[in-house]
This record gives sequence, structure tokens and C-alpha cells, in this order.
Amino acid sequence: MVFGVSLATYTIIHVIISLIAIAAGFIVVFGMLQGNRMAQWTAVFLFTTILTSLTGFGFPFEHILPSHAVGALSLLFLAVAVYAVYGGRLRGAWRSTYVVTAVIALWFNVFVLIVQSFQKVGFLKPLAPTQSEPPFLIAQLAGLGLLAVLGFLAIRKFRPMTA
Repeated sequence: MVFGVSLATYTIIHVIISLIAIAAGFIVVFGMLQGNRMAQWTAVFLFTTILTSLTGFGFPFEHILPSHAVGALSLLFLAVAVYAVYGGRLRGAWRSTYVVTAVIALWFNVFVLIVQSFQKVGFLKPLAPTQSEPPFLIAQLAGLGLLAVLGFLAIRKFRPMTA
């Protein structure tokens, strides 16, 4: 049991929140490429990504895992992103700070999605049983490359009219 629900139910809830966060994150990034702040989608992205990181700490564990480090780093970047949007109002350097921290937070979610996919999805697991094989590394590099390019373009194109 985790917070009063079975581990299976908790896992499903965590996965659903994570998938919503990833989808909302891509919507927000594509909005940035159009110069659109997408205030409501931004709120959904930030909230669900924070919730994803927090619920990740709810799984039973005996020692600190790499997933805990990723979750802690994600929360750090998300704190800066939240401040950039709501405290800094995307003015001045807060605009590019927001883009960078939001894209990094999205990348952490995509990174974990790829890790979990190669651990849990039947046809992917044999392709990279130790997650050091080329298919896993290629998938991770593709995810990182995609988000690096989108982030670079978003820094150049995201100029919201109002914050």
C-alpha cells in the first residue's frame, strides 16, 4: 500500500500523471515555437510534472536510487521554471530561463519514459536488457537531441506578448 492505495493502483496513477505531463510539455514547447505562452497548458505542464516527481518518491525503496536523483533535479529545475513564469513574469532573462528549465524538466520526464519503456515493455526489454545496449542509447540520444533542438529554437522564438 502507498498512501492508502495498492502499489499497482499507485503505479497506474503515477504513469497517467507522467504521460499527461509529457504531452502537456510538448504542447507547451510547440506553443513556445509559435511565441505563444499557452498559460493554461503551462500550468498543467508544471503542475503535473511537479506531481510526477513528487509521486516518484512515494514508491517503496531501501536506498536512494538514480530515479530519486532525477526527481530531485527535476524539482529543482521546476522551482526555477515556476518562478520564471509566475514571479519573474517571463520578463528579461526570466523568459530564456523559463524555456531552458521547462525543456530540461520535460527531458527528465522523457528520459524516465525511455528507461521505463525498456524495462517494462515486452518487445523493448530484450533489445536492451542492461540498458547499455545501442537501441537504448540511441533512444536516449534521440530524445535528448530532439529536446535540445526544440529548446534551442524555443529560446530564439519564444517572445510572448504578455506574461
